[in-house]
Amino acid sequence: MALTDPQSITISGTPISLPRIFSSGSESAYTSGDGLVKMSVNHALVKQGRARRLLRIDHSKMTTDPFKPAENVKVSMACYVVFDLPPAGYVTSDVMAVYTGFKTLFTASSDAVITKLLGGES
Repeated sequence: MALTDPQSITISGTPISLPRIFSSGSESAYTSGDGLVKMSVNHALVKQGRARRLLRIDHSKMTTDPFKPAENVKVSMACYVVFDLPPAGYVTSDVMAVYTGFKTLFTASSDAVITKLLGGES
């Protein structure tokens, strides 16, 4: 079963439509019209029957090349969440409770924990 097509993400106040460009088995990919924003969804069984569920955003942009200031270069970054689940013992409501706590932690105080993480704090 696939997510709704298209998906949408808002970055810096701009909504970006992400139509599905690929779907096969337990994988789907969604990409913006300009190809600069991509969303991937993947489900895989890994060691000892664990299920790995991934939601990933890849973002690219053009910026000044620090080594050749007269030229632009494409740079990219990724942001993703992975759920690594045992074959038994957690139901969806258990996982959602942990995820909700996690999400609350990193969005609290205007994303203070993420800001500190990106600044290199541990």
